[in-house]
Amino acid sequence: MFTDKVLLITGGTGSFGNAVLNGFLDTDIAEIRIFSRDEKKQDDMRKRYSHPKLKFYIGDVRDYQAVLNATRGVDYIFHAAALKQVPSCEFHPMEAVKTNVIGTENLLEAAIQNEVKRVVCLSTDKAVYPINAMGISKAMMEKVMVAKSRNVDPTKTVICGTRYGNVMASRGSVIPLFVDQMRAEQPLTLTDPNMTRFMMTLADAVDLVLYAFEKGNNGDMFVQKAPAATVEVLAHALSDLLGKPNYPINIIGTRHGEKLYEALLSREEMACAEDLGGYYRIPPDLRDLNYSKYVEQGEEKISHASDYNSHNTQRLDVAGMQQLLLKLEFIRELREGRYVNPEE
Repeated sequence: MFTDKVLLITGGTGSFGNAVLNGFLDTDIAEIRIFSRDEKKQDDMRKRYSHPKLKFYIGDVRDYQAVLNATRGVDYIFHAAALKQVPSCEFHPMEAVKTNVIGTENLLEAAIQNEVKRVVCLSTDKAVYPINAMGISKAMMEKVMVAKSRNVDPTKTVICGTRYGNVMASRGSVIPLFVDQMRAEQPLTLTDPNMTRFMMTLADAVDLVLYAFEKGNNGDMFVQKAPAATVEVLAHALSDLLGKPNYPINIIGTRHGEKLYEALLSREEMACAEDLGGYYRIPPDLRDLNYSKYVEQGEEKISHASDYNSHNTQRLDVAGMQQLLLKLEFIRELREGRYVNPEE
């Protein structure tokens, strides 16, 4: 499906964008466009890949005209641009709204105007039962995605989404923080040892987006089934792997807006979700506002449904967490003494 096509990745200088480039640049895709507001990261990426298929567009999803220009001639879009840091969004909630909600509206409107064939919007487990500004803005982003998909010609544009949990070793996540603390011989800082999070590799995140890209209809949301672990298990698994068992740990308490566990599907979504084996598909509610013409249904099913969260999914022990960690290239490099921090 990507042969001779043009793919745009918003927020493409991040971990997800790099993972896509590593898998796509040497295929028969025609062009990959990176749209982001950070010229330094774009320049670093340009030098690192030095590939004729890779094109860069500086701009912000908050700027409709910039997005409209970047989407001209594009066949497909992976929309990854977002403000993702929970504490930062707590202190600056309107900035999260401008990027995650209004930015998504801009991106989807530009995609429709330029007849982009398929758009996949990336969301997060924090959008389910949200208690923090980042999760609330992402929940609104999902609502924008579904609303825009209602009024688009599916023969011209398909808009769907994905929702995933903690992406291991992504920029700003806890695994690189723990590694940096151990290399600096500082204690690991844990918020709450019993806090659980879904664990996905970057490859899993890309696979989920590609699955949604291939299978999605307008308004669909896709979730990949994933194991979870407590942050304490993660800390012990990582320190043992790096030859530092019983490494000192400081408990610092939860940060602004953090939850004890995350959910990937709500009770209401689980009641209508389609189990696809390794994935769930959440179809959109296609009723209009004239509810009187619809027969009431599904109340009993909803009342008995359970959400899908990081407390009731498959729970990893230290050995299982280590197997997952060893899928990360930089962890293998650290164990073999070959790791070089690109920022040092």
